[in-house]
Amino acid sequence: MKKINLKVKLGQRIILKNPVVLESGCFGYGEEYRDLIDINRVGAIVTKTITLKPRAGNLPPRLVETAAGLLNSIGLANVGIELFLKEKLPYLKKFSTPVIVSIAGEGSEEYLKLVQILNKEKIAGIELNISCPNIKKNLVIAQDEVETFNLVKAVRKKTELPLLVKLSPNVTDITRIAKSAEKAGADILSLVNTFSAMGIDSETGSPRLGGVVGGLSGPAIKPIALRMVWQVRKATSLPIIGAGGILSCNDALEFIIAGANAVGLGTAIFVNPHAYQEIITGLKKYLFRKAIYDVNELVGSLHEN
Repeated sequence: MKKINLKVKLGQRIILKNPVVLESGCFGYGEEYRDLIDINRVGAIVTKTITLKPRAGNLPPRLVETAAGLLNSIGLANVGIELFLKEKLPYLKKFSTPVIVSIAGEGSEEYLKLVQILNKEKIAGIELNISCPNIKKNLVIAQDEVETFNLVKAVRKKTELPLLVKLSPNVTDITRIAKSAEKAGADILSLVNTFSAMGIDSETGSPRLGGVVGGLSGPAIKPIALRMVWQVRKATSLPIIGAGGILSCNDALEFIIAGANAVGLGTAIFVNPHAYQEIITGLKKYLFRKAIYDVNELVGSLHEN
């Protein structure tokens, strides 16, 4: 019997044993899921976004369920780079799975300082989170192609590590931002982050989130995220990690067929911590049934009229 290949290459240096990635935020630092998720079985891990200094994050409530998704307003709460390197990263390094560290800063100087610190670590890559909708800033970098280009270019000069850029869906044309990141030196694109959204408690007349506006994730955003992955696949040659409402193997297949080289799980981890394994098993069964022996053959295979 011919063996099914699930191995995926992202750029020149990141090799995943399968295309399933645990996305930033929902997976935390890994230890929270030690009894539920076998880290050695997933393709890659993107850590919770780390900043230069510890952040308390936004006021609660921070998580609110919606009819078809989840509103969150975490505000990049994290332990800061110093404690992350001392207490969190060593745990993740115990596994064979590639670890990609997500970072964010108040400005380019903070991004550059973080990159210079991480250059000393044995990690698979760095993800620039330039698209979080839950911080109090007038401009999310990923909403402006010039700002995106300038930051990615500056970071590219400071590191030889594979560079991922997390794109925002809260834009008019995501392909312009994607092409800007590619031109500036990005190695991999990750899309999409959450959609800017909010909820209101009609009884109290108050926002349902402590931060008022947050990010919407889950099944509600899947069709739009899927469309954006398809658009970016046609606009750039970079590898893509597609994310947005992926809960099942069929969801993952749709993203791969649209053009994603790998798929990211976020909200799914809250709903079903075993979703990663179900997707991996489902991909094998699908490929066998279709007599396709390499998952990479599916990438961007959408049959368009």
